[in-house]
Amino acid sequence: MSTNKSINKYFTLSQVLTKRTLCDRLPSIIMPITKAIFCVAGFGTRFLPATKAQPKEMLPIVDKPIIQYLVEEAVQAGIKEIIFVTGRGKNSIENHFDKSFELESSLVEKGKHKLVEEVNKISNLANFAYVRQPIQKGDGHALLCAKPFIDPTETVLVIFPDYLMPAKNHTLSKMIDVYRNHRQPVIAADTVPDEKTHLYGVMAFEETDENNIVKVKEFVEKPKQGTAPSNLINAGYYIITPEVMNELSLSESTAGDGEVRVADAFVTLTKKGHDIYALKPDKQGYDCGDKIGFLKATVDIALDREDLKDEFMKFLKERVK
Repeated sequence: MSTNKSINKYFTLSQVLTKRTLCDRLPSIIMPITKAIFCVAGFGTRFLPATKAQPKEMLPIVDKPIIQYLVEEAVQAGIKEIIFVTGRGKNSIENHFDKSFELESSLVEKGKHKLVEEVNKISNLANFAYVRQPIQKGDGHALLCAKPFIDPTETVLVIFPDYLMPAKNHTLSKMIDVYRNHRQPVIAADTVPDEKTHLYGVMAFEETDENNIVKVKEFVEKPKQGTAPSNLINAGYYIITPEVMNELSLSESTAGDGEVRVADAFVTLTKKGHDIYALKPDKQGYDCGDKIGFLKATVDIALDREDLKDEFMKFLKERVK
């Protein structure tokens, strides 16, 4: 048995080395994106006092926390490994994606086998790792905290889970497809009314000949009302290439006590001749860091549930009479 394990380890390492060698020698080969960074170190101030002792990412929409919806979609898109960049008070995220032997045993004793299956599959969704962002110094700094987990040649998916896109959009899978076609960074975008553009990072863009795909030309963080270049906002999902991580590392070395921002790295790359692509949504998403956005997501997801929609719709109709 020990010999077989050694052989398996040898071939695993060999495959990794071969993969890197091929990637270095043959740029035309695109390795699959199998790793994601989830940045969850924020304070959730827009949801205080609910988030005083509970991470905003763990607020439930119907019967699942926001972050589980995003992890499940990432796994469906081919992600195998997830690195959570956390902060103080975020232990419940780690507990949620870990096994709970006591809970599972209790459910088995009560004969609730379907619930056991639901709970058990959470810890088996992917391989999870956790690293802390000790000081919040911008979204780019959060990504740099995960840098030790990323191969220097690796392209990864990044999620800031304030935003929830409808599952029917298949946003993450489509982003990966855009990367495969263009081999450049990709941003998930959403549209908001003009009067709300001052709340978000807004992008100026030019159209391409591909449906719902644009090239980003400019980034404006929370523009003054009436000055936004468009109503296309950054939804906080990225595919970042090694060049992005390199720019973030350079920014960190010169930032001092200032913030390191992903948008600034994108701006620098565009000046160097790189293209940045954005994927427009089929259907608008939900800003779940905002109370109204959170309520909209809850209503829509509940109405999509076969076990809830009829009774819930009856209640809504009676409520709005």
